[in-house]
Amino acid sequence: MGWSRPSTACRSRWRKAGRIVSGEVWFDGRNLLKLKEDDMRKVRGNDIAMIFQDPMTSLNPVLTIGRQISEALELHKGMDRSAARKRTIELLELVGIPAARARVDDYPHQFSGGMRQRVMIAMALSCEPKLLLADEPTTALDVTIQAQILDLIKRLRQELGMAIIMITHDLGVVAGIADRINVMYAGYIVETATADEIFHNPRHPYTLGLLKSIPRLDEPRKEKLVPIEGLPPDLVDPPPGCPFQPRCPYAVERCVPENPSLEPVVPGHRIACWVDVTGGREPHAEPVAQGVWPVRT
Repeated sequence: MGWSRPSTACRSRWRKAGRIVSGEVWFDGRNLLKLKEDDMRKVRGNDIAMIFQDPMTSLNPVLTIGRQISEALELHKGMDRSAARKRTIELLELVGIPAARARVDDYPHQFSGGMRQRVMIAMALSCEPKLLLADEPTTALDVTIQAQILDLIKRLRQELGMAIIMITHDLGVVAGIADRINVMYAGYIVETATADEIFHNPRHPYTLGLLKSIPRLDEPRKEKLVPIEGLPPDLVDPPPGCPFQPRCPYAVERCVPENPSLEPVVPGHRIACWVDVTGGREPHAEPVAQGVWPVRT
């Protein structure tokens, strides 16, 4: 089977497949969107690191895990191979890989899913980043391994003093690790507050729906879960106004033409909604949908 390098025009089309049309991304006093590519390479993996969702497809199957971790140390920290290898073994021990010195030359397929995720964490921490992005780091792991990985992330956060942005659909993970929560729907932040405030006093209909659809141990056994009716919007052709309004039982007339911005309801708690469903604010118009979810305060 033959292979040829893609043409310059083809590579150019790939580069334009995604673009940032507006906004700013500020980190450590700099707008990252204004940096040149060479400067961004110094940020990626060094100041900002990432744990990807699937370690099997994120790790290179033809390179040893030791080589994949030490490469970042050589590039960003200027270490020689011997020093980078020594630090790699220390990192594998830090994240709980048994017999790290003997396993540093193993390949990804020789590790279990939980061990591969630990390798990804070691790789992300190799340059002692200021910010760690964790994209669904416990996906496809069993409950026991999931708890171990979360405990590891929390311990390393305290020991290394770094900030973590956790991206997840699992509200149990959020409750166990987050200090502050941004609830997103269709690409928009619809509610932001402390974790305690979100779980005890949700103000946005989508947040309320998420919490109502989770089984609870303190509910009667026959208590029914309340699903969120409908389907997520097509982001290629989103609905006008608030993207959640086609599914929202609290929707009012103003929701259809206007997408609300994030506004404070109490200090430190903001929602993007024309109706504060638990805070006592009156709707701006008669409800479009009939019926509301029962609200517990």
